[in-house]
Amino acid sequence: MTDASGFGGRYTRAVAERGRLCAGIDPHAALLEEWGLSVDIDGLSVFADACVEALGPVAAVIKPQIAFFEPFGAAGFAVLERVVAGCRDAGALVIADAKRGDIGSTMAAYAQAWLSESSPLCADSVTASPYLGYESLRPALDLARHGERGVFVLARTSNPEGGDIQRARAGERTVAQSIVDAAAAENADGTATVGLVVGATREHGLDLADLRGPILAPGLGAQGATPADLPIVFDGADPAWVLPASSRGVLRAGPDPAALRDAFVRTRDEVEAALG
Repeated sequence: MTDASGFGGRYTRAVAERGRLCAGIDPHAALLEEWGLSVDIDGLSVFADACVEALGPVAAVIKPQIAFFEPFGAAGFAVLERVVAGCRDAGALVIADAKRGDIGSTMAAYAQAWLSESSPLCADSVTASPYLGYESLRPALDLARHGERGVFVLARTSNPEGGDIQRARAGERTVAQSIVDAAAAENADGTATVGLVVGATREHGLDLADLRGPILAPGLGAQGATPADLPIVFDGADPAWVLPASSRGVLRAGPDPAALRDAFVRTRDEVEAALG
């Protein structure tokens, strides 16, 4: 059973109330233009506010892609701070999709930025890359556990280039499976502090049965995965922990917040029906 005081407890309560779909906020330049917005800080701000208004009250989990805020510098990060705070105030859990990964004091600083209550960027969880060694993430893992937050660790990503490393053998297992096993060991305390990122667009070949934590599954919609694919791709995993993510597939319904919300709700209901 999941510790009700840990990140897993927060996650399971959120998805029980709002369903298993993570809404991505990806202010890609092409998407801003589709919405009739300028590719500048004003367009970014309008886009972000519409997403918070539409998705904050209905999504269990929202995932802003940090890379699309960074090109706007300090002003972009100010908008990001507003997005994180607005979504959390509306009752959604926020995954900062920053994919941070480093060693020692640098990793500790990344952890403070995204997982410390003292930081204006503090989210409920952050994505992280373990490919400098799983234990290089220790500062983030420990801070997340202490603050009842989570870390979503890249395991088997949807990009084709990732396979060269992730499917390589590390003894009797693949590198990706070694990440899964390390995460499962981390979650033995029942807090589900460590989630995984496993793309929904491909057969991953992983044994996820013992993870006891959430599985962020990007690729729904624009990348080609459908709700009907989920029970097949994640056969053997506990469906309660599967968290499909859709970004552009939902966001293309904008800029009207009501239409955006309706698109999210339709996709979420399809996911719930598929996962059972």
